[in-house]
Amino acid sequence: MPTDPAAPDPSTDPTPPTDPTPSRQGRPTRVTVVPDGPILIEGPVEVVLENGRTVRSDRFLVALCACRRSHAYPWCDTSHRRRTPATPATPTNPPTPAD
Repeated sequence: MPTDPAAPDPSTDPTPPTDPTPSRQGRPTRVTVVPDGPILIEGPVEVVLENGRTVRSDRFLVALCACRRSHAYPWCDTSHRRRTPATPATPTNPPTPAD
């Protein structure tokens, strides 16, 4: 069978081959944003942090922290659950002065 002359030569092509994860073959990665909660991503995932460091999780479902309160950042540790919602100022609930 003749080869396509326009196809890149695999021995000189700088682009690495992409191998889909066997469990997700052909399916897009699902990302779910939970209101007042984490960002759920079907794993495994690699996360590049703002300092350039890369962290990896091989779990089938990964929870990324969206509130930045996690002691295991970038992974969610449910710290968002301990957050108290801001109470709007009302006549019966005046705003507290700032220290």
